[in-house]
Order: sequence, then structure tokens, then C-alpha cells
Amino acid sequence: MLDSLLSFLDTGLLDFSGWQIVGFTLLTTHITIAAVTIYLHRCQAHRALDLHPLVSHFFRAWLWLGTGMVTREWAAIHRKHHARCETPDDPHSPQTRGLRKVLLEGVELYRAEAANRETIEKFGHGAPDDWVERHVYSRHSSLGVYLTLLIDVLLFGAAGLTVFAVQMIWIPVTAAGIINGIGHFWGYRNWDSPDASTNVFPIGLIIGGEELHNNHHAFGSSAKLSSKWYEFDVGWMYIRILSMLGLATVRRLAPTPKFAEARPVVDAHTLQAVIAHRYDMMAAFADSLRRTCAEEARRLGSRRSEQALLSGARSWLVVDAGKWTADQKARVSEVFAASDAVRKLVEMRQELAILWERSTLSKDQLLESLQQWLSRAESSGMRPLQELALRVRRYAA
Repeated sequence: MLDSLLSFLDTGLLDFSGWQIVGFTLLTTHITIAAVTIYLHRCQAHRALDLHPLVSHFFRAWLWLGTGMVTREWAAIHRKHHARCETPDDPHSPQTRGLRKVLLEGVELYRAEAANRETIEKFGHGAPDDWVERHVYSRHSSLGVYLTLLIDVLLFGAAGLTVFAVQMIWIPVTAAGIINGIGHFWGYRNWDSPDASTNVFPIGLIIGGEELHNNHHAFGSSAKLSSKWYEFDVGWMYIRILSMLGLATVRRLAPTPKFAEARPVVDAHTLQAVIAHRYDMMAAFADSLRRTCAEEARRLGSRRSEQALLSGARSWLVVDAGKWTADQKARVSEVFAASDAVRKLVEMRQELAILWERSTLSKDQLLESLQQWLSRAESSGMRPLQELALRVRRYAA
């Protein structure tokens, strides 16, 4: 009897090898990541897609077993993060709370916000509210975790404790830590969104595509998180498979710029297209600024200090002026003195941004501002501005 018990504790029911146990652990944690990004994030929090009830119920049950998270709480906290991003009211911004705190205490921050009933009531609308949600998943959120512990030990014996530990820390480390922390602190940015979000890595495999966090903040309601040809979003791959099987319906994607013949007269459709494609327009401005800085640096010849100034400015002039550091703001007058072309591009970029930042202006006022901007850009004698003006005229609504 004792020998049988010791044998069971050593191997469990499956008697898997070490590598088989590692494979099982990676598979289950990856399914958990897929459930978070597809169901909780893209479907529930942002309504970017609809899932077949069978898929939704599978993800809900899996998350109950693997994380103990409640759908309504998760969706509410994430929506508040977008609504209050990088402010003191943001539940988990490293910009206001510090990277160390978000990395090491992400779970505590989540639990504290989940206890804020005002947040849940204001931002938690539309979450599942059926019998099983009210009487099982929400009421007994920790029960699923205990069941997972029992299953792991039964399957793998003592090694099941390690499997369980990895399963339980996977979301706190990857989502609460890496995405909420590093994803607002370090990485690259495709889009100049009004927050500090970054793409942690272009291959979104380990965290289900959530690595592409700047893309997500730029186009929050998009079911697809990749934007560039070299980026891969495994969550989107799964959504496409579910769609082909009739188990998912994509509702929203990031707008893809479409171009037509240049409009000789801009109208409300042009204005609408420019606002819809504002991130694409700012990316085009950024490319023009980088090229102009490089060209102007070469033009300065032996004036080494001004060359270095323009070369260094290429990395920060391309973002919104509100994000410049105090040192960068102090240097901008020197940059403008070194190159009138760079000054003009920066100023025209800031003026164009008024179209989507000044919500108090009427549509007629915005259209008049766009017409004036185009007139000045086309008569500037600067090829970069003229090319940007042509891009505006070619945007299709």
C-alpha cells in the first residue's frame, strides 16, 4: 500500500517523462494566453469579434480553472486602462506607478482595482451574466484553481506541483508584468498614439500577439494586433482559423489606408479620411522628418555641431511635442535655427494634428483648417510638404 502511494506520488496517473510534462505545461499555458487575448481582451473588453457560444464557454471554463479571473472584472479594468491611460487613475501604468511596481506587483494592482466597485459598474458592461457566471465563475472564482491543482497532482504526482506553479504565474508574469509594465516602458513604436505604449517584440507568439501593444493602443478595437509585414500575431491566426470554421466573426479591424485620384477640391469625405488615417499620416510625417534631418545634416557640410544636433533630433522630433523631454524642448530652438526646413515640417505637423485634437471645432471649421493647411503646404516650395499634401488629397474615405 505504501509502495503504491509512493509510486503514485512519483509518477501520477500518466507516468509522463520530464519532457512530456514540460510539453503539457507549455501547451496549457499557451491555451491560457490564447483565452486571455482572444476571449477576454479582443472579444469581451473591446468587442472586436464575436465568438460562438461553444468557444466562449470553453474559454470561460479554462480561465476559471487556470486563472480564477472574472470576465467582468478583467474587461472593466482593461477598459479603464484605455480610458485613463498613463494618468494616476490608470490601474497599472508604469509611467505613474513605476516599472518595478507594475512588474513585481501587477497582480496586487489588479486585485485592488477589482475591489473598486465603481470601476466594475462603470466599465464592466456587457459581460456574461448567465447562471453559471453568477453561481460558479464569479461566486467561486478560486474553486477552479484548486481543481487545477488537484488535476495536476493526480496526473503527474509531486511534479504536478511544479506544473501548477508555472500555470499560476504565467499570466501574472506575461500579462500583468510584461505587457502592462514593459509594454508601456520599453520597445518600438509604429504609431504615435497619445500614450507610452510600445511593441515589446514583433513576433507575437509567447504572449499571443499581445507583444504588439503599441499597435493595439493605436487601434484599440481591432481584432488584429499586427500592423507591419514583419509582425506576427498568433492570436489573429487563431481567430482566422475560428472564422473559417464558423466559430468567430470579426467585427472590427484597423483601418487600412486606401488611395484614389487626388481630389482637386477637398470636402467632408477628405476630412473624414484624414482623421480616420491620422496614425498613417503621422507615420508619413515621421518618415519625411527623418529624411529631411538627414539631408539637412549633409547640407551643413563641415558644421559638425549642427550636423550632430540634426542627426540626434531624428529620433525625437518625429513624436508629438507633448512627449518631448525637458532637454529636448530646450534644444528644439537650436534645431530650428540650424534648419528652417525641419522647423517648417514640425510646425506643419503640429498644425495638422489640430484636425483630430480640437474636438470643440465644428466640421466646417475643421474643413477650413484642412484647406488652409493644404494651401500652405503646396505653396511652401518644400517637396516633403507637397508630397504630404498630395497624400492627403489621395486618401479615400
